[in-house]
Amino acid sequence: MSGAPVDFYFDPVSPYSYLATTQIEKLVTRHGRRVIWHPVLVGVTVVKVMGLKPVPLTPLKSDYSRRDLARQAEIFGVPLNRHGLKGVTSVAACRAFLWLTDRDASMAKALITRLSARLWVEGMDLSAPETVVAEAQALGAGPDALRDALQDPALKQRLDQAVQDAIDRGVFGVPFFFVDGQPLWGCDRLWMLDYWLTHGQWPGPAALPWNPTPNPSP
Repeated sequence: MSGAPVDFYFDPVSPYSYLATTQIEKLVTRHGRRVIWHPVLVGVTVVKVMGLKPVPLTPLKSDYSRRDLARQAEIFGVPLNRHGLKGVTSVAACRAFLWLTDRDASMAKALITRLSARLWVEGMDLSAPETVVAEAQALGAGPDALRDALQDPALKQRLDQAVQDAIDRGVFGVPFFFVDGQPLWGCDRLWMLDYWLTHGQWPGPAALPWNPTPNPSP
């Protein structure tokens, strides 16, 4: 594959992140590039750093999000069901991802894709380390080694550092992408990612179907 890889920041607790996991590899590899996945915890970036409430707890915005998620899932042709669970955390999932990435990057991506769907399609709580271990084992990972790794302070510190690195880079929500240094946030920017990978630049107004260039004054 040619060209710099695309960076993809995810957090399985976000339904928008789940939607992105169903699309990002197909989109980017179609252009002959590869994707590097990075974990981030939106509970840190949104709540602690930005001081904002989670979307489901935000008046007005939460109602909009429900409709927006449904239509984006329809556009992508994937299932999505709001689970209604409380206190779901992806800490164990993100630690497992980092551990697996060192051993089998494809399996690590598959784990996050699988766990994201478990939460946002089947309504399964992915918080417990044993749940993460079982899902990784189903993909072929050794359960005992992963179980031990999830308790390793070094792996915990590694996730903390990954989150801080994301914040330092300006990542504040998920999904978040970097393509050739260009930051893009949200599933609704996937078309822009696709356009950049195709043309290496952003479209001018003439490329837009509604021709936004104002008419000259008479």
